Amino acid sequence: MSGRFELAAAEDIVFGYTKSAPVIHSVTIRVAEHEITSILGSNGAGKSTLIKLIAGTHSPWSGQIRFAGEQIAAVPAWARVPRGLVCVPSGRSVFADQSVSENLLLGAYAYRRDSARVFANLDSMFDRFEVLGRLRDRAAGTLSGGEQQILCIARGLMARPKLMLLDEPSLGLGPQAVDGLKSLLLQLKKEGTTILMVEKLPGLAAGVSDRLAVMQLGRIVTEGPADVVAGDAAIARAYLGG
Repeated sequence: MSGRFELAAAEDIVFGYTKSAPVIHSVTIRVAEHEITSILGSNGAGKSTLIKLIAGTHSPWSGQIRFAGEQIAAVPAWARVPRGLVCVPSGRSVFADQSVSENLLLGAYAYRRDSARVFANLDSMFDRFEVLGRLRDRAAGTLSGGEQQILCIARGLMARPKLMLLDEPSLGLGPQAVDGLKSLLLQLKKEGTTILMVEKLPGLAAGVSDRLAVMQLGRIVTEGPADVVAGDAAIARAYLGG
């Protein structure tokens, strides 16, 4: 991990939705502080399941999950957020009938009693994302797909994460929105935000990540520096659509 501090790791993770059919097979992934690590793979590879295990919405059958030096496999999802582990789920999961402002405030739930901090962070999101400032009173369900994705990421940032988990942030976005997402991820990386992202778009993942891993049928089949993995012609042909 280029000598950087290991912020999070999932080690030898095994998990399935039924005991007779594991979907994650002894997977290990490590995330260095201030880096973006991306996991690529096709539908059914197990990428989103792995994110859910790290976020805490599922519990592994076996293996360890560490975050900031703690073993957290037994820690419930809600208790991981105040520790700084925040998940932005796939599918632009906004609260459609609530306003943009109300969606953002929900991201600050973990420190809701500190109203000064909450509203300072809310103002910072409106400063950072001009489109959200303009639409702050609009129902989130009326936003475009790209705007909803920005809202989801901003809601995650409201929690002041040490590690942000992004589950297929490009899902359903057009080329222009994907370009905007790429610019946002690069800016977050420049600011030192640590991100573990699962993606299906190799170009997006390779363009923002420090490290890439490729999953197939619940296993990590290759992992390493992004330029090395993306530049391997055999890997690109087999797994990345090259």
